[in-house]
Amino acid sequence: MIHAFSGGVGGAKLARGLADVVQPSHLTIVVNTGDDFDYLGLRIMPDFDSVAYALAGLNDTERGWGRADETWQCRDALAALGVDTWFSLGDRDLATHLLRISLLKGGATATDAAAEITRRMGIACRLVPMTDHPVNTMVVTESGELSFQEYFVRQRCEPAVAAFRFAGVNRATPSAAWFHTFKQGVSRGLILCPSNPFVSIDPILSLAGVRGLLRRRVLPVVAVSPLVGGTSIKGPLAKMLTELGQRCDVLAIADHYADFLDGMVIDNRDAEFEPELRRRGLHVAVCDTMMVGREVSRSLARVSLELLAHCGAKHAT
Repeated sequence: MIHAFSGGVGGAKLARGLADVVQPSHLTIVVNTGDDFDYLGLRIMPDFDSVAYALAGLNDTERGWGRADETWQCRDALAALGVDTWFSLGDRDLATHLLRISLLKGGATATDAAAEITRRMGIACRLVPMTDHPVNTMVVTESGELSFQEYFVRQRCEPAVAAFRFAGVNRATPSAAWFHTFKQGVSRGLILCPSNPFVSIDPILSLAGVRGLLRRRVLPVVAVSPLVGGTSIKGPLAKMLTELGQRCDVLAIADHYADFLDGMVIDNRDAEFEPELRRRGLHVAVCDTMMVGREVSRSLARVSLELLAHCGAKHAT
């Protein structure tokens, strides 16, 4: 069993690559749910849906989110009725949300609903929300505290970031659908996808028992850097790092995961940092991490798995 933590566009792309090269029964992808929120009576799970659409081949590769060949008639009709449509729901995307809320109102947990949705989409590997409990990523900004979607969508990441808080995480536990095998030592290792560490990976790590387990070094962990040449390809990570007073390079990512990380995959444009990463005791792979096509995603997945296997062999000695 291989586990991967994912969220966002980069995470979805690598998840697709992993699903292409790993036997489905051996792959579990755990998705951040800190971004989830309720909108117009529906439960919206942006990170989960991005990964699910990518795995099912339904994603819009140009926009990087949502479904391909999307239309917006429902959104436009709502706007005509005076509804604030600050969060755009496409017509095809709406079908997923309607099915999800029907399942949830029928008594399904988030994990149950995810399993049913992925089954209907033909997704063979296990794609699991991080928890069945509500956890809300809050962004502490210069103008006050905002929910993540308020910060990311409504305010377009404009307010300066000071900190992050995961409301409800102290009452949340990891979904047994992934954590049982994870803590039983069945997993061959964990890959941290090139997702924003603050708002996509940290919510998962903040769940009870997760980071503590990783700190005990019971399984190898490899992170794929979400930064390339000192910037983030998608999303506000570079801006966040700068506003938090941190360096904006792969060393910042290594520092963020330093208490449990064994290896890093970095882009060719960051090869200058390889000696320093190795000096810190990390195993390093350098390759093309710009997943401009499906074959690059597969290649990056293979490199990540090879590095994970190498780190696992070192764990065993």
